[in-house]
Amino acid sequence: MSDIKTFEDLDCWKKGTELRRTLSKVIKKFPDSEKFELTSQIRRASRSVTHNIAEGYGRFHFKENAQFCRTSRGSAYELLDQILVALDEEYIDTEKYDELRTMIFDCLKILNGYINYLIKADNTKQQLTH
Repeated sequence: MSDIKTFEDLDCWKKGTELRRTLSKVIKKFPDSEKFELTSQIRRASRSVTHNIAEGYGRFHFKENAQFCRTSRGSAYELLDQILVALDEEYIDTEKYDELRTMIFDCLKILNGYINYLIKADNTKQQLTH
């Protein structure tokens, strides 16, 4: 973690950004009737993944950072449900669904690792101060 100078250096943020960019292209093909519904929800949830990682990083406290990352994780799971809706409504096919699902779980895996790092770092800090 010593090479991390900003949230942009975090692998979880990079994966989240890749996911957001991919979803942005996908939702452009959704019908206009979904513009203020599913399209908007996916856009907001995908942005929430990276926004919360960035905001947490800016808090400079392990516990707060981890909490924002948990919110980010919740947004990633929200995206999973939203792409299931897109599949059910036939806005995406099974192949695209599988691709997006894999991207979401890759993002979650790295994000969970970062959350675990933050929890351990906070526990280590607390042990050193007591």
